[in-house]
Amino acid sequence: MTDTISHPVFALNHMVAPGLSPRKFFELAKSLGLKDVEIRNDLGGNAIMDGTDASEVKALADEVGVRIATINALQRFNDWTPEREKEAIELADYARDVGAKALVLVPVNDGTGQRDGKRQANLRSALKGLKPILEQRGLIGYVEPLGFEVCSLRSKREAVEAIQAVGGEERFKLVHDTFHHHLAGEPELFPAMTGLVHISGVTDPDVTVSAMRDPHRVLVDAEDRLGNIEQMRALIDQGYDGAFSFEPFAEEVQQLENPAEAVRDSMDGIRAGLV
Repeated sequence: MTDTISHPVFALNHMVAPGLSPRKFFELAKSLGLKDVEIRNDLGGNAIMDGTDASEVKALADEVGVRIATINALQRFNDWTPEREKEAIELADYARDVGAKALVLVPVNDGTGQRDGKRQANLRSALKGLKPILEQRGLIGYVEPLGFEVCSLRSKREAVEAIQAVGGEERFKLVHDTFHHHLAGEPELFPAMTGLVHISGVTDPDVTVSAMRDPHRVLVDAEDRLGNIEQMRALIDQGYDGAFSFEPFAEEVQQLENPAEAVRDSMDGIRAGLV
């Protein structure tokens, strides 16, 4: 366990440097000694939105020497409609063809679908619909509860209960996002059910927790207010041995001229903090 603490597995989400082409993004990860990357379907002018064929992206990843861990993400997954099913199939096909292991599943986050009873039923319905789509393509679905008060799935426990209710333990895992975990205020961790951890920090001393939003999310440093080190240490202590993927949304990070230096500094600081 000490070795895991001192050498956590890091990964990069394309949100770290969304302006980079897939090749440049993969090369950034490689330059940092990282093997795993997450690509996204919400970056305009970039794969996947620009129509780049999955086989081309896979060839680039293979050439550079990185693995595509996930596609991030099927949005509004727990609003399961014929339109959503079609979207899920197309994204799952792309994930399979690009060599990804998993598809990140993001819930409705606009204040709708929150009513107790209906909320849980919607979630189970979506997981039932997704299960065969993922199974047929050899993919895992990474369910990501969001901590925002308007979100239809804030609780990891609720996600785990729904996964168990549909017999989906082999097909679905959780994304533990350190930002969303802090916002949700849910103390419980589910390391055995966690497939991926997203890490980002908030350093703005003035923003209240309830007012924290994606633009506040920077790389983890000594000024972090979210307790990233404590969350990571607890997950590792309880048996999590997967990747910790950097996912900052702040423009000040995304527009850095030298993101490699900033990410390297963050990794060094996290390692030192964990030990």
